[in-house]
Amino acid sequence: MLNYIEPVFRPPSEWKSLILQVTNGCSWNQCSFCDMYTEPQKRFRAQKADKIEQELIAIANSQAYISRVFLADGDAMTLPFARLEVICLLIKKYLPNVTRISSYCLPRNINNKTPEQLQRLRELGLSLLYIGCESGDDEVLERIKKGETFDSSLAALQKIKAAGIKASVMILNGLGGVKLSKQHAENSAKLMNAAQPEYLSTLVVTLPLGTARMDAAFDGHFQLPDQAQLFEEMHILLSKLALEKTVFRSDHASNYLVLKGVLGKDKQALVAQVEAAMNTPEHIQLRQEWQRGL
Repeated sequence: MLNYIEPVFRPPSEWKSLILQVTNGCSWNQCSFCDMYTEPQKRFRAQKADKIEQELIAIANSQAYISRVFLADGDAMTLPFARLEVICLLIKKYLPNVTRISSYCLPRNINNKTPEQLQRLRELGLSLLYIGCESGDDEVLERIKKGETFDSSLAALQKIKAAGIKASVMILNGLGGVKLSKQHAENSAKLMNAAQPEYLSTLVVTLPLGTARMDAAFDGHFQLPDQAQLFEEMHILLSKLALEKTVFRSDHASNYLVLKGVLGKDKQALVAQVEAAMNTPEHIQLRQEWQRGL
């Protein structure tokens, strides 16, 4: 029904959503770990409003019941407020059953939105943003060319929360390699404690197109932590987290160990699961290498 520019990515929790491709690719597209939006087919550009409207008309005419819409690709929130307002109004016009609009969001995307503009988008249905913080450690962020810092990520998360929009934050296990694993985990926990997001998920760094870019970022050789080291890093992260009511998920296909709970009430149980994986992995159900993926 919709003509997508492939490949198209979405968060696992958006599997029931209409994927509306309002941008193609990522406007930043410099992160050393990310191979998702490779050119030329994923060269960044914004889709025209009239094209988006025609797609929404086609969906409406199909009489499909749509209650959730995910704004793709990786950087829809880079669009100016006026364009995002138009898109939300079009969704409201043609898909009146939609109760949630969501999008990926880089922390920098929030810089050009005022608190009032974010509140307006929330009123129009934009209620959830997936924030790829990746790490709370400034050295890791600098090495991977994220273009963000602890402070810029926190400022964006606080601004989003103040507007009444929920944040689902992603932290990448293994992103600091073996060398920076401990500080990556500790400072990521520090960032989350300061931000108190509604949702937190962890994925393991996956480099399907090779390690060359990450090698360059880590003085010629990036050493991804092995399974035991990843468990140790997760143990540090969970132990340092002091969250009040954050839904936590570490169930992406890249993870060896599936973890689910609410932090903080389930913190001790989750820490115990990780300790069991560290001490007696043979007695724990873990994903095999062939079961893991991006």
